[in-house]
Amino acid sequence: MKEGIHPKFDRTTVSCACGETFETGSTRKEIKVDVCSKCHPFFTGKTRAIEAGGRVDKFKKKYGL
Repeated sequence: MKEGIHPKFDRTTVSCACGETFETGSTRKEIKVDVCSKCHPFFTGKTRAIEAGGRVDKFKKKYGL
């Protein structure tokens, strides 16, 4: 790699809105995020079931299937 053209890669602290913090590598000194793996509904298991039954019935009715 050429010298002097790449940004410095350092240890970085990532802060979530829920209060969780963790370290990773990045070119930025500090990263703030809204959602992390501790508070995201998909990872916490608090996801709600999306019911597509109404949409399927509407499609079948519309196109006569």
